[in-house]
Amino acid sequence: MKTEKIKMEITLPETPEKIYKAWLNSKSHSAFTGAKAKIQEKVNSNYSAWAGYITGKITALEENKKIVHAWRTSEFPADAKDSKLEISLKEVKGGTKLTLIQTDIPKGDKKKYTDGWHEFYFIPMKKYFTGNK
Repeated sequence: MKTEKIKMEITLPETPEKIYKAWLNSKSHSAFTGAKAKIQEKVNSNYSAWAGYITGKITALEENKKIVHAWRTSEFPADAKDSKLEISLKEVKGGTKLTLIQTDIPKGDKKKYTDGWHEFYFIPMKKYFTGNK
């Protein structure tokens, strides 16, 4: 099965540590997306976001720097393998540069998931971390 890749970046006005902790905490992940999430800071733990639309497993963690997931949505074809989602955090002037790289996206779905990351994560995270909760 052919796949696609996404690479996106956003600078958030917060420290890498606070973004890392928020991403890996069910309560804050739910708060910054506006949808129910169940996640913990533990390698090999299962997680879900957007009330079960997104599911997967945490495959690697580098504290305050990197979060790696096996990731899929309920819309993935049954025979599609999980995509790999890598979130990297780097301190920059004015906050943290978050780089999102997602590979193994089912062919034809790149735009849908790029738009989804922007609308359902980047925009709400910017509001959440600027204090406009």
